[in-house]
Amino acid sequence: MAILTGNVYLDSFAFAVSVFAVIVAFFKWSFGYWERQGVYAPKTTIPFGNAKDFLFQKINMGVAVKNGYDDIKSKGKKFGGYYFLGNPIFIPVDLDLVKSMLTKDFAHFTNHLNTFDEKTDILTAHLFNLKDAKWKNLRMKLTPTFTSGKMKMMFQTLVNCSDHLVKVIDEYIEEKEAINIKEVVARFTTDVIGSCAFGIECNSLKNPNSDFRKYGRMIFDLTAWGGLVRQIAVGWPKLLVYLKIRTFRKDVADFYTNIVKETVNYREKNNIIRKDFMHLLIQLKNNVKISENNVGELKNNSQSDTNINRNNSNAITMNELLAQAFVFFAAGFETSSTTTTFCLYELVQNPEVQEKVREEVNAVLEKYDGNLTYDALMEMTYMEKCINETLRKHPPVAVHTRECTETYKVPGSNLVLKKGSSVFISVLGIQHDPEYYPDPDKFDPERFCPENKANRHGAAWIPFGDGPRACIGLRFGIMQTKVGLATLLKNFRFTLHSKTKLPLEIDPRGFVASVREGVWLRAKRI
Repeated sequence: MAILTGNVYLDSFAFAVSVFAVIVAFFKWSFGYWERQGVYAPKTTIPFGNAKDFLFQKINMGVAVKNGYDDIKSKGKKFGGYYFLGNPIFIPVDLDLVKSMLTKDFAHFTNHLNTFDEKTDILTAHLFNLKDAKWKNLRMKLTPTFTSGKMKMMFQTLVNCSDHLVKVIDEYIEEKEAINIKEVVARFTTDVIGSCAFGIECNSLKNPNSDFRKYGRMIFDLTAWGGLVRQIAVGWPKLLVYLKIRTFRKDVADFYTNIVKETVNYREKNNIIRKDFMHLLIQLKNNVKISENNVGELKNNSQSDTNINRNNSNAITMNELLAQAFVFFAAGFETSSTTTTFCLYELVQNPEVQEKVREEVNAVLEKYDGNLTYDALMEMTYMEKCINETLRKHPPVAVHTRECTETYKVPGSNLVLKKGSSVFISVLGIQHDPEYYPDPDKFDPERFCPENKANRHGAAWIPFGDGPRACIGLRFGIMQTKVGLATLLKNFRFTLHSKTKLPLEIDPRGFVASVREGVWLRAKRI
């Protein structure tokens, strides 16, 4: 008590200074973690670490981590440190190390950093978020639903939705209006995924304010609060569970939960079979064997089936079904529409490439009597090069996160990553690295010709990840993107509209990369 002066203002000031000094000392000590490990890290700012611009929502997370990657790479390091506030993050730069962490040494990096809450926020308990044995078991159950045979099974659904896509573009041409291509393509992918994941005609192309499109926007069009929740999910994911903070708004969660339950109950009661993802999930729920050549039969909602679910570990629960249907819808419509949007943007910036893709589409379709079939789509190899180059320049998910699940000695060094350590793999940094892609800002589909691919490191292109935790739906995503592009380029020629703000600015709040002001195009009927 002797330190008190008796002056309340002076004492309060002294107390505040003391608290401030303790906080500063704490952050200085925290920001010395990598130095104590003998690892280089970019210069920090108290209390933000290396994430100041991201935390103030000035730049996207992908750009923030790329800046760290570029700094570390410029110092000639194979890996380095990064700080998200006081949380130390490991960033691998050397591609051999990246490849090892994703594949050979996968057992040490099994989990994403994302967390989930099966009780409060059941839609978060999906394959992308699950950890350890729960992830492994569910991945094994779901893998057979994403074979090429299952893609063929759903293919006609995609083609049927594309008819409405053409009609919408025609309407814009007739009205002589600029086309917000991301919104139009998102309505298309919403209809596709809605039909494949839920067996429901969403009619988003006919009605841009349909419930599916309305709630789909809410998932990714984040408010300031949603952006803050996203930041917490990056830096302190377990805090969301501890504080019972919802990742998704209640009305969004309720909408999808009700839709899935109603669909499952209706199909089981009436023994309805459709060639879609929902049917495959219902088969898994009822422990019906999924074969490559047929879609199987549904069991009715009888007591015996309930017992199968409860006692057989091969069956998935209703809550697991809910979460998987939701993530397939959310990730499927947004990532594919984002990729298609960026690809069209690059094609209007490179009209000679757009024309070459169009010529390929027409040449292949002529072989198939004008019909867009699965086999025809597989022959559109130049289009696939354009999509791969788009995914290089504009990866929808620009950072892959990993949690160190077992103590790991970094090869060729004395560094040991402790269990629980966080890892950021900079997809954007790697795929814009001039060492692997000379003139990285140039759009060049020939980077993905067989010869160039063979001469490039396998970890230099990882938009879908790699190894056991690679995106399970990548085949469907590419197929959906190719159907959309083939339909559009067969019927229309696109140019850039003046409403498009250049250079493109990526929304800093989103998990999936999205252009803040939109990509606006003009279309002309061919």
